[in-house]
Parts: sequence; structure tokens; C-alpha cells
Amino acid sequence: MPKPQKGPRLRKCAVCREPFQPRNMMHKVCGPNCAETHAEAIRSAQDRKQDRERKQALKTRQDWLREAQQAFNSYIRERDKTDPCISCGRFHDGSWDAGHYRSVGAAPALRFDENNVHKQCVPCNQHKGGNIVEYRLSLINKIGRIAVEWLETEQPPAKYTIEDAQRIKALYKQKLKELQSC
Repeated sequence: MPKPQKGPRLRKCAVCREPFQPRNMMHKVCGPNCAETHAEAIRSAQDRKQDRERKQALKTRQDWLREAQQAFNSYIRERDKTDPCISCGRFHDGSWDAGHYRSVGAAPALRFDENNVHKQCVPCNQHKGGNIVEYRLSLINKIGRIAVEWLETEQPPAKYTIEDAQRIKALYKQKLKELQSC
């Protein structure tokens, strides 16, 4: 004896979440009002996606470097979150920077070097010009005299491409996630 055939299953409307009987597999909404709302939602999602893609295409190399620097600095602040300021050795409730021992302008090749950048309080970094003398003394204690002397040597010029900046940004976002998950 043959089994009776089942009718199509009820489905929930993508808009109002009410159950309805679909006419075919592609049928996602219960009626014309919901279909109009659903179509508008799809169009606006596609518009947002196209806007994002256009914005990405308009980004300059400097924009990408700025984003890579933000990701790198966030990683440095998280890495050193339990350390005091590298220059003055204080803990305080103020905000913190990722202070470069050798500035980006003086040594662009060291811009993303983890030995060159450490957590630094805003007063030392922004108001005291990096407080370099104390920075150097603490840096010697932290990474050693040989590493500090290497940082002080002349570095080959660095010209980061958009692809380099994208790779650096992705790398430090991933490293930050790993640090935060520990």
C-alpha cells in the first residue's frame, strides 16, 4: 500500500515570522506586503555592501597605514597593559599611548617593530617629547643594551605598500585577539 504524500511544510515568513504555506522552495514571505518589505531589505543590504566596497577602493596608502598603525598600537597597549609607563615608571588612571623610542619620522622602518614601541603615558609621550632619556634607560633594562643599540643604528628606508599595510593590520588584529583570549 503506497504511503500518502505529505504536503509542503509550513515555513516562517522572513519578515513577520508568521507560519505560511510556501508555493515553492524559493518562497520566503507570506504575502505581498511582506514581499515588499523583504525586497527593500535586500536592496538596502546590497547598497550597504556596495558602499563598503566603494569606500575600500577609495582608501589611500596613508589611510591603510593609519589603520595598520591603530591595530599595531592597540596590540602594544594590550601587550604591556600590566607594565608601568616605559619612561617614568608610573601607573595611573589616565590614558596610555604606544610610544615609539625612535619616531616614525626618524626611522620609518621601525614603525611596526615591537622592540621600538612600548606602553607610555600620555604626559611622557605627548608633553615631554617621549621622555627619551628615561625611555632609553628603561628600554635597556627591558630588551637589553645590544637590542637598544641596534634600534639606534641607521635603518634602511621603508616604503610600505597598501598590501603591506593590509597584511600588518590583519596580523596585529589577530595577535590582539589571541592576547585578549588568554
